[in-house]
Amino acid sequence: MENFQDINIPKVLQEALVKMKYSVPTPIQAQAIPIALEGKDILGSAQTGTGKTVAFGLPALVHLLNYPQSAAIILTPTRELAMQVNDVMKQLLGKENSIHTALLIGGASMRTQLNALKNRPRLVVGTPGRINDHLERGTLRLKNTDFLVLDETDRMLDMGFGIQIDAILEHLPEERQTLMFSATLPKGIVRLAQKYLENPERIAVAPEVLTADNIKQDFRRLKENDKYSTLVGELQSREGSILVFVKTKRGADQLAFKLNKDDYYTKAIHGDLRQNQRDRVINDFRKEKCRILIATDVVARGLDIPHIRHVINYDMPQCPEDYIHRIGRTARAGAEGSALSLISPQDSNKMHAINRLLNPDQKESSSPRSQGEYNRNARDERPSRNRNRNRNRSGSGRSPFWAKKDSNDGYPAARRKKARTNSNRQVFQKTG
Repeated sequence: MENFQDINIPKVLQEALVKMKYSVPTPIQAQAIPIALEGKDILGSAQTGTGKTVAFGLPALVHLLNYPQSAAIILTPTRELAMQVNDVMKQLLGKENSIHTALLIGGASMRTQLNALKNRPRLVVGTPGRINDHLERGTLRLKNTDFLVLDETDRMLDMGFGIQIDAILEHLPEERQTLMFSATLPKGIVRLAQKYLENPERIAVAPEVLTADNIKQDFRRLKENDKYSTLVGELQSREGSILVFVKTKRGADQLAFKLNKDDYYTKAIHGDLRQNQRDRVINDFRKEKCRILIATDVVARGLDIPHIRHVINYDMPQCPEDYIHRIGRTARAGAEGSALSLISPQDSNKMHAINRLLNPDQKESSSPRSQGEYNRNARDERPSRNRNRNRNRSGSGRSPFWAKKDSNDGYPAARRKKARTNSNRQVFQKTG
């Protein structure tokens, strides 16, 4: 597939691609779209920004247009990503299309969502938590939903959505087509795919570089009690907009409160804020009304603000891939940027995992150059693991990528969902 004209898709979608100025597919689109249009399941690996949305969105819409009784659902880890995916899907559909859609995300108006569901949408985009809310209320039914997309599956599992994903899949028909995408394909994701997918085609698009050359990375070792004073010193010495990452919602609020008390005008953003509050915080930061933004990983993927000069990891991320997404918020569009990580004793294993990701050819004992010393025998703080093995429901806990044991990822075998077989049906209808 060298261009979008090479594929047989409905005319309305071809016209939409032209309007959106899509002509040459990205590598993930070139690999995924022809396979998906054959009705096969896909296990795909691709980073953010590679064109995944069109890679799974176009086949989903072809399916809906060719099968008027079918419906599709797309699951994403965050509200921001769901909104972006929904926007792309609506652009592809065009304003005059009869396919109704529904965006189901937390923090948004429930009344608006209920009104959308009354129109019997054939395309649902949303986050696992809110979709489960509607399933439990009985306001959403998925009996005809035979096209499923799991976007950024690794991220959804890291955020503890394992049980909720299983619950959603219990409502889907056994015969369906499933496309699963993940930034990486660790063993846990592969095992999960064995439960969700049927004979999937595996595709992978390796990123050209994990981190941009114009990002100056600094790793600073220090004691936990010295982190705040170090952060204040960095805020004093740095110019431009600064994005500070922490690991918890409460930690974001506490750090923002403390900095504001010390006369550093700061705002915090995390998953507990209502959507209008989050939009207001982002807009203030985008317009440079606020120079310092404290954030959890909820904004690590998808935030595109060119004037971010510095990223500071006040808390290290829970998985090494999130480090890439965090520091990728700076040095946008060829600009210069810096990333500083404050490494306390309990972050030792996390730092080694990040180093293995950035420098896979180095020996296991290698570690990035950094400043300061700490006790390497300090115990690593790992996230709790919550396993629920009742009634074939998988647990939400999962071993972090840097854990030494990965033979049990907290996802026991469950009833296999059989994917649609397509050997005896036409994938396309004639158009025009």
